[in-house]
Amino acid sequence: MPLIAFTGNRFLADETLRDTLRARGLDARSLPRVAGEDVTADALGPHLSPGLFGDGGVIVDLEGVKPDKALLELLSGAAVTVAVLDESPPTTRLKVYEGRGEVVPSPAPAKTGDVAGWVTTRAKKAKLPLDREASLYLAEVFGADLAGIAGELNKLALLDGPFTREAVQRVVGREPPGDSFAMLGAATTGRPGEAVTQLRRLLASGEDPFKLMGAVVWQYSLVARCVALQQEGGRITEQVAAQRLGVKPYPAKKALEVARRLNEAKIRTHLGRILDADLAMKRGLDAGVALERLIVQLSV
Repeated sequence: MPLIAFTGNRFLADETLRDTLRARGLDARSLPRVAGEDVTADALGPHLSPGLFGDGGVIVDLEGVKPDKALLELLSGAAVTVAVLDESPPTTRLKVYEGRGEVVPSPAPAKTGDVAGWVTTRAKKAKLPLDREASLYLAEVFGADLAGIAGELNKLALLDGPFTREAVQRVVGREPPGDSFAMLGAATTGRPGEAVTQLRRLLASGEDPFKLMGAVVWQYSLVARCVALQQEGGRITEQVAAQRLGVKPYPAKKALEVARRLNEAKIRTHLGRILDADLAMKRGLDAGVALERLIVQLSV
């Protein structure tokens, strides 16, 4: 009988496991599920033989477990369907799954836009009238927590739509986390209200003020270097900036967006204000107050 390994995102892998077993005539809820310290040959043995009514099955959850070769051999030679939940198996274990059974991967969306797309698709399957901005809000609030998003969609299914961003936000009751690049972007375009909102969200989410200041210093050092690159002449793309600055494309892109709104005089002024705020925090001034004052100063 087959050994089926379900890998990738745990929430998605668990869902895929249930759907796959159902398609093969097995109800995951009625199968024994073995996990943790119970994943031993002695504990699994009684579940690896068919029952009176033919094929049975067992679900083996390997979270926090390092099965040895003998146990994997036992599972792959079982006379019943063995469904293994193994989020990130090492290469050696993956080869066993591929050689003795099959692997069903469940890769998870990582970027906010990809998560929003996943939300939209899931809402459509559930026939939930969720608009694009509402999907994006859920992606911003929950990030890679797909189980949390699924729980919110289940709540929305009990309510009447349509579901706009504002409507969903009232149900969920969470503010999106702050974004330090968005904070600086708002500040450099003269939008102090939005910049301060981003800062307060970051602080409310538990971000350490001194680490935030460190992020501002690092990001503005990239911005200053981008301003210098622009003064050298020629079109500076994010790929060129990333290469010259020795950073990944995303921070290079964001630094360039800010740098294009500044010149040498303005960046010198901003760097001076950042230095003053950094010194004020280190001398004991309330860190949140110092950061908020700095963000307003960067907006003018």
